Amino acid sequence: MSLGGIVARNIRRIRLERGLTQEELAARIRINRNYVGMIERQENSPTVAMLDRIAKALGIEPARLFDEKAAGRKGE
Repeated sequence: MSLGGIVARNIRRIRLERGLTQEELAARIRINRNYVGMIERQENSPTVAMLDRIAKALGIEPARLFDEKAAGRKGE
């Protein structure tokens, strides 16, 4: 899996674990909901600064977004 795919899957997985919609996450970060969807579908690559904002909004360390094993979990 590509690094972009790992990040995208982890953002979606953690967002869902937190019970957040794309709209709720976007509101926390103060970005458009469509942008969250584009990141999760790998249609847009977030900057390092955006990854930091996403991690903070999800309440995690940014490094967790790069966890390949977590991204590959089935059923999430």
